[in-house]
Amino acid sequence: MTRARPIIVWFRDDLRLSDHPALHEAASRGAPVVGLYVRDEASRTLKPPAPRPLGGATRWWLAQSLRALRNSLEAIGGTLVLRTGPVASVIATLASEISAGAVFWNDIAQAPHQAIARDVESTLASDGIASQIFPGDLLVEPKAIRNKDNRALRVFTPFWRRLQGLGDPPKPLPAPKKLTSVSGVASEDLGDWRLEPDRPDWAGGLRETWIPGEAAAQARLKRFLDEGIHRYTDNRDRPDRDGTSRLSPHLRFGEISPRQLWHAARFAAAEDSRLAGDIDKFLSELGWREFCRHLLFDVPDLAERNMQEHFDAFPWKRDARALKAWQRGLTGYPIVDAGMRELWHSGVMHNRMRMVVASFLVKHLLIDWRAGEQWFWDTLVDADAGSNPANWQWIAGSGADAAPYFRVFNPILQGEKFDPEGGYVRRWVPELAQLSNDLIHQPWTATPIELASAGIQLGKSYPQPIVDHKKGRERALAAYAKIRRKN
Repeated sequence: MTRARPIIVWFRDDLRLSDHPALHEAASRGAPVVGLYVRDEASRTLKPPAPRPLGGATRWWLAQSLRALRNSLEAIGGTLVLRTGPVASVIATLASEISAGAVFWNDIAQAPHQAIARDVESTLASDGIASQIFPGDLLVEPKAIRNKDNRALRVFTPFWRRLQGLGDPPKPLPAPKKLTSVSGVASEDLGDWRLEPDRPDWAGGLRETWIPGEAAAQARLKRFLDEGIHRYTDNRDRPDRDGTSRLSPHLRFGEISPRQLWHAARFAAAEDSRLAGDIDKFLSELGWREFCRHLLFDVPDLAERNMQEHFDAFPWKRDARALKAWQRGLTGYPIVDAGMRELWHSGVMHNRMRMVVASFLVKHLLIDWRAGEQWFWDTLVDADAGSNPANWQWIAGSGADAAPYFRVFNPILQGEKFDPEGGYVRRWVPELAQLSNDLIHQPWTATPIELASAGIQLGKSYPQPIVDHKKGRERALAAYAKIRRKN
């Protein structure tokens, strides 16, 4: 009896076993399966646009996620091979080494990834090796939701309505129970990739906060639907509460799929009708991710250029000192500083705080949204090629479905409304911990006696505000009026 030729499953942003169409199909063929992950540095030179290199926080997460994936594959008899180089060349070489009969992978609906995939497909075809691409990490493919000009929808509400009108996505696929592998296949050592920081090792807060991997993603989803979904609509805006799912980095690396989230949430709503409103809100957040990915499909350079061209004339300020104060959480506005310090420590920031700190940078400080987007890209463990730039452009007013530029978040009111007892600020800005609730979001209004009793020296132990809120708002509105006049 002739033994089936091995199948290579090329893993990318889908580091899981369950609901993995390419792996599921390969396992069903009964052939040996070799999992492959390629670190492709060479394709970064492709233009336009090149695949975006990972930031520091996502490099750390990738290392943990690859270890978890390797362990999961080995537990069912499989293997994960690590190789470095141009993807098409690496895959073709491995296919030759093991006499592979086919290569399977899941699609990523992003221009640079699809360009690389086409190169892989062409190279394999020239070698007489079959390839097959499966639906990727979206609920629906971008071509399924288009306007009359065959473009992605630019406003979220009609997009979400259209997506829901398509019905539930296909049900998630089960993980393979057993794989047959190929022995003796050479693999690089993950440690040699130097994805994790060592000198200095700044990842202590990440290790303290997160457990990457598919098992951790599934456990977090279960815990959220069992405990956190109740009053999600209200609690999701409160950074002082554990009211969000915290699934975004798992979703970013494909340790869990959007189809799995969708169906698990729908099942929870069917089990308890009281959760319907909270489930709908949670799914709309998943829909926003989808919306941003569809925008990215049409606008591959979303992180580089304004979607609304009139913003090209916006009078951004170059202020390295203010940018550094913002990055370090030393702006003098407690809620802004708390958010930035949470980000640096944990690699994540509460969604409400992301809006507040982004608005502060682009409107109070008039610093180009791209500087903030790049900082988030480097420091967020869930830095997503679609959501990150789309969200920054939304805040700046330059993107799709953008918040009007004249909407300037008041950091004092935002703190008082969403952190009314100051718990969030006290956690991340401990030098203000002794202030009363009515002062903690505006310590500069405290009397000298109140400051002294709280152990605070403004300008020394905690900075004075780097910009006056009223003046910053007026300056932002004047800048917006300037580009409006030009257009």
